Amino acid sequence: MKGPLFYSKILLFGEYGIIKDSKGLSIPYNFYNGALKVDENPTPEAIKSNLSLRKFVTYLEDLQTIQSDLVTFKIATLKEDVERGMYFDSSIPQGYGVGSSGALVAAIYDKYANDKITVLENLTREKLLKLKNVFSQMESFFHGKSSGLDPLNSYLSIPILINSKDNIEATGIPTQSFDGKGAVFLLDSGIIGETAPMVTIFMENLKDQGFRKMLKNQFIKHTDSCVENFLGGDMKSLFANTKKLSKVVLNNFKPMIPEQFHSVWQKGIDTNDYYLKLCGSGGGGYILGFTQDLEKAKKSLKDYKLEVVYQF
Repeated sequence: MKGPLFYSKILLFGEYGIIKDSKGLSIPYNFYNGALKVDENPTPEAIKSNLSLRKFVTYLEDLQTIQSDLVTFKIATLKEDVERGMYFDSSIPQGYGVGSSGALVAAIYDKYANDKITVLENLTREKLLKLKNVFSQMESFFHGKSSGLDPLNSYLSIPILINSKDNIEATGIPTQSFDGKGAVFLLDSGIIGETAPMVTIFMENLKDQGFRKMLKNQFIKHTDSCVENFLGGDMKSLFANTKKLSKVVLNNFKPMIPEQFHSVWQKGIDTNDYYLKLCGSGGGGYILGFTQDLEKAKKSLKDYKLEVVYQF
């Protein structure tokens, strides 16, 4: 048995902000993917994944009991498959902010949900919101509190524009130009990030009035501008606003940035060779970079591993 592939995602803009209704833009990242599988001779990783799936099944059983009007699953079939050793075979790195649990949630929904909403039908705003809500409840098993966007992106495999909590739509993004100098890239911090503790720090910070004010007047304002600039193909404004956003994050989200990257972050702002921002919740994993000149950024960051996500 081998199920269809579900891809990783990258939230280009909107991490943390979307909790407080900023805009967001999430795109599929096909470099990594995962699929449900059963093997005759499972590896230690497959066995570990299967054990995690067993706990997830119990959670889903409870979920459908409490919220049967939201979602129900073919639980008996799911249990049988898990008993047979089903696992999630994934190349998506965990704790890297590229949606490893999201792809798993999408795969389970796709195979076992009753009355599922499919990619092929007319995806109205209501259907997208329902899917997001289902995925939010499912993915909360992994993170404590999930927006449901990662699985949504993985499931539909199309860019998603978040206008606000209750207003999301499928969107098109400017076409890539593979000989373009500008690029969005991933920088590997070499550290595994944990989502839950980072979100807890953020929620604690929200109790502070000064932090809330900064979030509204700077962080969300710059995030919204970046989304609009990117979708509108206005790259000059995009870099000006990404630089502002990078500064705000460095000054106010220090715990989410691994310490050894504080100076690398500042160097980008000082030289304009690149600008860094959080990829997912931070604390490790990938850091997202934007540059107007990829060769310059590569030279400047020659000690680090860069993965190009998007070129323009």
